[in-house]
Amino acid sequence: MWMTMIVTLVVVSAIGLWYSGKTYDEGYAAAIADIKAQQEEASNKAAQVATDEANPFKVENPLQGVEANPFEKAKKTLNPFD
Repeated sequence: MWMTMIVTLVVVSAIGLWYSGKTYDEGYAAAIADIKAQQEEASNKAAQVATDEANPFKVENPLQGVEANPFEKAKKTLNPFD
């Protein structure tokens, strides 16, 4: 009776240690991947800020909203018979 309880206790302890080691390794790998992703995001953000600061002449597109031929409207206004 005592021998069965001891063997059961040893087997349960061994399975518990194996399972906890397995979940620890998975959690460690997930943490490493998360840290790498955060570092990459921070470096990309820092690079973007550096490029924005390095270009003091950064302006919006001056041709944004311009029609393909802006004189077409004036042509129709000046010559309605065309």
